[in-house]
Amino acid sequence: MFEPSLYELLFIAVLPLAVIAKVGIYRETLGLFAIILLFIPSAIVAAFQATFLSTIDALIYISITSFLFITSYFIANYVADAPFDRMKIIMKAYLFAALITAMIGTLAYLKILPGEDIFLRYGRAKAFFKDPNVYGPFLILPAMFMLQKLLFVEFKKSILPAIFFGILSIGIFVSFSRAAWGVLLLSSILVFGLSFALQANAKQKVHMIILAMGGIAIGLVALLGLLSIPSVNKLFIERANIVQSYDGGSTGRFARQAYAFELARENPLGIGPKEFANLRIKEAAHNTYITTALIYGWGGWLAFFLLFALTIKRGVGVLYKNSKNRIIMIPLVATFIPLVIEAIIIDVNHWRHLFLIVGLIWGVSAGYFRLSKKQVNEKISLI
Repeated sequence: MFEPSLYELLFIAVLPLAVIAKVGIYRETLGLFAIILLFIPSAIVAAFQATFLSTIDALIYISITSFLFITSYFIANYVADAPFDRMKIIMKAYLFAALITAMIGTLAYLKILPGEDIFLRYGRAKAFFKDPNVYGPFLILPAMFMLQKLLFVEFKKSILPAIFFGILSIGIFVSFSRAAWGVLLLSSILVFGLSFALQANAKQKVHMIILAMGGIAIGLVALLGLLSIPSVNKLFIERANIVQSYDGGSTGRFARQAYAFELARENPLGIGPKEFANLRIKEAAHNTYITTALIYGWGGWLAFFLLFALTIKRGVGVLYKNSKNRIIMIPLVATFIPLVIEAIIIDVNHWRHLFLIVGLIWGVSAGYFRLSKKQVNEKISLI
């Protein structure tokens, strides 16, 4: 709800403790460190290009972005040290946070939570976030780990992960974020497809097919039940339109993106943060690939491009290796790739969970060969 957020403040406390605890730095994560070294100088130069925002405020904005890059690097090394043990800690904590957030968002939307207006925006759930479009995607990763668990556990052990997946999915639904809905659907398809093709044996594949058929049926019934509520139905129909009223026109989303692209092309050093809203069009461009070039300059754009491209390369590279420890990577890749696609229609450069996922992918891939076959088989279930 504010910046710097509690996430940054806690990390400021964690980082010196990590140094004292001698958290290792691994050669396999140096590529991520190189991206940070590319980004920070470019961003600092861009901050001094700001004209409407004070230099101090511009540097604070840049510092937050830079710090988020650093959190990715720290997480990568922390996870690389012991991938399954560290991922188990992180994902249990993330699941707990996501469940609380999803329940607060859902209860606020249903107006059965005191002070619900704090957790809503435009009648849509946002919980502890500024915007529903950030709140929804935040819930995706733990939902994917719960989905994966559902695919591999026996039916009698599937009740709890099914409940958790349902809570998170409903939480995403009441965000009424079209992008979050799309990411949930695409990520779920990827988790199912990758798990089916790469991890499941013949018996598990049958189990997965039955589960998928039952899950789709239950999901449709739940959706119809939600849509039977008039207020939900009205907002769903409104949000389900692919093109919204604010997308078209001379000041719509696509016009803003075209204008921002021209500005970025003409300003290789960037124009600094929050400058675009003070120019001809007041609304944000809502395209990370254009916005990063506009705010941080061409060097900052290159850093973000490399961050996304190399993270996908690292994640997919682990999926190609024939070992059971790739099961840990499937939900990460299945969540990250749709988020990178979503970045075309929204600005994600200050999404804390995006940088967390980047660090997790680099950490798991860096620590891939540190696990013995015995360790991998013993710790296949993370949550």
